Amino acid sequence: MTEQLTCDPQTSRTKSLLGYGVLAGPLYVTVSLAQALTRTGFDLTRHPWSFLSNGDLGWIQITNFVITGLATLAAAIGIGRAIGSPWTARLISVYGLSLIGAGLFRADPALGFPVGTPEGPGVVTWHGTMHFVCGGIGFTCLIVACLIMARRFAGEGRTGWAAYTGASGVLFAAAFAAVSSGGGAAWSNLTFVAGVLIIWTWLSLVSVHLYRRI
Repeated sequence: MTEQLTCDPQTSRTKSLLGYGVLAGPLYVTVSLAQALTRTGFDLTRHPWSFLSNGDLGWIQITNFVITGLATLAAAIGIGRAIGSPWTARLISVYGLSLIGAGLFRADPALGFPVGTPEGPGVVTWHGTMHFVCGGIGFTCLIVACLIMARRFAGEGRTGWAAYTGASGVLFAAAFAAVSSGGGAAWSNLTFVAGVLIIWTWLSLVSVHLYRRI
């Protein structure tokens, strides 16, 4: 019976889609951190990773956003199929689309990055505004998806996964609130980096969990 299930085309397709969920976070974090640690003038305590889309090497982060967004879209479909929740799939899909949007609409240069940019908040442009609109919508949808999945896990008696998923969503929401209200302070930027690491780790681990159980 197990062998037949494993060979079922629908199950194999769902597992393939979940595989993208495993890879999306490590890809985004690795590419972003590699740039943050090597690009001249970038300061992890002051500059959001979105700023990496600017400058001569900005195409790297733009590509990172788009590819990660596409991987997240695939993961959303796989997660929705694995748990039978179309709303969860839709919400995570919006997050994937928001990543693509964040790549297409660059954040405005500010706070001295890229090198040569004046210190301070800088000029707000339409594409910079759209970048943050995409982020706000996507983050909100991802947080709601976490809460829905936490409730679903709880209903299945998977209390550990329910607690972990709910906590991940709440911590990410707190990190988003911190960076939104922190005015560029180092503590708020580093808090958001921690939130990003938490939520991508969650997506990878929940994708592995669902991959193994279907």
